[in-house]
Amino acid sequence: MELRQLRYFIEVAEREHVSAAADYLHVAQSAISRQIANLESELGVELFVREGRNVKLTPIGKIFLNHTKSALKAIDYAKEQVNEYLNPERGTIKIGFPTSLANHLLPTVISAFKTQQPNVAFHLRQGSYNFLIESVENREIDLAFLGPVPLNNININGQILFTENISALLPSKHPLAERKVIRLKDLQNDTFVLFPQGYILQKIVIDACKQEGFLPNVSSEGEDLDAIKGLVSAGMGVTLLPESTFHETIPRFTVKIPIENPQIKRSVGIITPKNRELAPSERLFYQFVKEFFSTLEAYQ
Repeated sequence: MELRQLRYFIEVAEREHVSAAADYLHVAQSAISRQIANLESELGVELFVREGRNVKLTPIGKIFLNHTKSALKAIDYAKEQVNEYLNPERGTIKIGFPTSLANHLLPTVISAFKTQQPNVAFHLRQGSYNFLIESVENREIDLAFLGPVPLNNININGQILFTENISALLPSKHPLAERKVIRLKDLQNDTFVLFPQGYILQKIVIDACKQEGFLPNVSSEGEDLDAIKGLVSAGMGVTLLPESTFHETIPRFTVKIPIENPQIKRSVGIITPKNRELAPSERLFYQFVKEFFSTLEAYQ
């Protein structure tokens, strides 16, 4: 069994067409068909059945595909590890991040790191809370920034970097706009602008409101911070957002007011997998991030 056979098999399985796989791989169709036949002969099973011009995986073919993908992913990762051990300062790091940390935290940290390690490259992947956790677990990304930090996941190590308050963002013409602080209950009759269901910031807001004895009346939803802030600016409702999402500026026609009761907080940190060691360049970055925020906290 050769790696070439396995890669051919995956391409044919995903495209369900031998000629399409051949075009993608820039090899002759006959070469792919021959290698697939050799693989089936070695395994003693049929991996595909023909359906017209297409091919479909057999039940055992589907099982073999899942294991083959995992095996090749492990092999590719092992090759990356070897290359990085030879030169840890020229590695590539795949980092995940949520929308709430995209505008300030991520660029600040990466920019500071690049001044020390200019040859390390980054692949950045934005995603939802659960998507980022699953991507680290499945080796699709190396590590991820996240808030709040999961501390009880059996597959994930969570390192808290800082904790921040969550404040209210109100339209500037809101009756409470002149207040220095507010209570969350003061907003129980307002309409809310929130992230859609499945976003962790939506859950944080709804859980906080429930603890105060009411469910927020959600009038509008936005999938990114700019959309949510824009809706509040337009007077469509109020929202709650972490301090770091304001990054020294507050949108026009809005006011940010701290919530004194209850105090709503979230932890922000970095997650890494428990089931594998970080590659050298990843360790360099991970240690840098911890020291960066430790220094920042001491300065503050």
